[in-house]
Amino acid sequence: MEIRAPCVILVEPQLAENIGAAARAMANFGLEELRLVRPRAGWPQTRAWQVSSGAHWPLEGAKLYASLAEAIADLHLVLATTARPREAALPVMGPREGMARLRGAAAVGQACGLVFGNERAGLGTDDIVLCQGIVTAPVGHRFRSLNLAQAVAICAYEWAVGADPAALDPAAGDPVSRAPPASLGSLHGFYDQLETELDAGGFFHPPEKKPSMVRNLRVALGRAAFSEQEVATMRGVVTALTRGRGRVLAKLAAQAGDRTDDRTYGVAKGDAP
Repeated sequence: MEIRAPCVILVEPQLAENIGAAARAMANFGLEELRLVRPRAGWPQTRAWQVSSGAHWPLEGAKLYASLAEAIADLHLVLATTARPREAALPVMGPREGMARLRGAAAVGQACGLVFGNERAGLGTDDIVLCQGIVTAPVGHRFRSLNLAQAVAICAYEWAVGADPAALDPAAGDPVSRAPPASLGSLHGFYDQLETELDAGGFFHPPEKKPSMVRNLRVALGRAAFSEQEVATMRGVVTALTRGRGRVLAKLAAQAGDRTDDRTYGVAKGDAP
């Protein structure tokens, strides 16, 4: 059965040469869909075509996005590639394990992606927590920095190695019997709604800890792999709680108003007229 290969997402790539070399590695191993998030020198860049050595189709079909969240909104499973897990408590795996997980998910119809950071600093924590796992190559401890195109080539190779159906791990990805996970666009909409209401309720205290609290929430909720229906249910739960809080506050305000009116006329409840 032919399954959809993961798209390759480059976040803020700095050099056209690396974009072209990444496209060449993609073409070598059967990956075709390229997404670019805020390339430093804009797009298109002639040098990328020159370096791709004829592997033009990923470049010609490349799509531009203003943020990683937008670039992955239609996907169901996304893995970040980084040598530094940083603050994100996400599962960490090698390229072979990571590609097996993507292939298992793709085999049941899920759209998947691989995210790569820029040449200077890699992926930031805020981008990593938008993903569901981390892929780290077993590089030497003395020098852990991989060239962008090399990182793409390693993952693309492992994807190609797993093309034999006998190599598929049936445990990778979600079971066929389970509803497929929600798109990341739906999931991020739920996050935004939940975080807005938690902010209004004073949950993020002290304020300086809000970014780390938001990251921890997103990582924990992301592990649940909610389906579209489950996301809709969770959003309904948040809406119901918000409305309930509003009714309680309105009732308390009305009661406070009644007591104020009584005292305005010099009468406390229970006093004789």
